Amino acid sequence: MSDKTFTLEEANMLLPVLESLLKRAMDGKQSIEGCDKELQELSHKIFLTGGLLVNVVQVARRRAEREKALQSIKDSIQEIHSTGVQVKDLDIGLLDFPCVVHGETVLLCWKYGEGHAVQHWHGLEEGYAGRKSIESLDLDPKKGKRPERPN
Repeated sequence: MSDKTFTLEEANMLLPVLESLLKRAMDGKQSIEGCDKELQELSHKIFLTGGLLVNVVQVARRRAEREKALQSIKDSIQEIHSTGVQVKDLDIGLLDFPCVVHGETVLLCWKYGEGHAVQHWHGLEEGYAGRKSIESLDLDPKKGKRPERPN
């Protein structure tokens, strides 16, 4: 993982591009899940009937679609990671931006669909469940206050 850190402004500037890449990866994941479900249902039918006449061309096409979707996911995630941003969850579209606040690293946290600005943050060990409002994070470099800690 990268050692890159972001200011809130830098994170917000990247969001439109990252949102597009994340959407592509999320769509690819859904496509793979659909292909996998179809192929699993076909395997189950073959098992239950002791054999079945299979449309080989259609199955090959679905497998090719699955591989294309998988490559799209890999490419999108790699492009996001290359910026230093962390992809945390493709199901809900969760991204974390490492940010140093008064010498301590925290994660600015953004979820797909939350708009075009980061609104949350959490500590390195807290994860999504520990998200707090961005207003609770003291981003003023002139103050020596550290980020709030959960009780």
